[in-house]
Amino acid sequence: MKDKLTKKERRKDWIQPPKAILKPVGRVIAQFKMIQEGDRILLGLSGGKDSLALLVVLKHLQRHSPVKFDLAACTIDPEIPGFDPSPLKEWVAKLGIPYFYEAEDLVALAGKHMKGNSFCSFCARQKRGKLYTVCRREGYNVLALAQHLDDLAESFLMSAFHAGELRTMKAHYLNNEGDIRIIRPLARVRENQTRDFAESAGLPVIPDNCPACYAKPQARQHTKALLLAEEKRNKHLYANLWRAMQPLIADDNRRAV
Repeated sequence: MKDKLTKKERRKDWIQPPKAILKPVGRVIAQFKMIQEGDRILLGLSGGKDSLALLVVLKHLQRHSPVKFDLAACTIDPEIPGFDPSPLKEWVAKLGIPYFYEAEDLVALAGKHMKGNSFCSFCARQKRGKLYTVCRREGYNVLALAQHLDDLAESFLMSAFHAGELRTMKAHYLNNEGDIRIIRPLARVRENQTRDFAESAGLPVIPDNCPACYAKPQARQHTKALLLAEEKRNKHLYANLWRAMQPLIADDNRRAV
């Protein structure tokens, strides 16, 4: 009787993702063969709208997909003043998902080891390294990241504008060590879709989930504004960019972006 009550209580916390998100996620997972039988997937959960939305989507797929896989989440707390992701612990527990919480003072670490002037890039690399460590320690072979189509498009333009290269984030690739696959199931989902879902579902978004970045204008914010302004003139902009980026998104050289 106790187990049945527990299941009933958990049902109250199940959140149904909208078809507008499930459909493109399903397509991209199938296109890039992201999830395979027996995979053990660890999601990098920052507390932002995108990673929260992706966790709910993956939980839904775990319950309904014929392909069986394990799912867990991990938050890297950078210990930045004004940013406290600890409330996520209670919410993830209600979903019945294994959860790992790792804390590290990334500002202090940057002061000692950062090369160049981009704290955002340094922070992203350190978080990725910590996530790899958790994957290896806990036995997860797949790392799920929550970048969406807007992120891919912005990276594409920034690489062309500032580096003279045609690059963007890959949808599915193997890390340099060859032991962890990285997947981006939201690669065909728009940012406004994750935002709307997070708001309508009441997901526990952590405000300003990277205060160090919000404190000053960033090149990515400028590129985002440029693309959104152009989309007002061309409603097919992101669909066209998705098609144009296909050779870059595909894992043809196993190179981490």
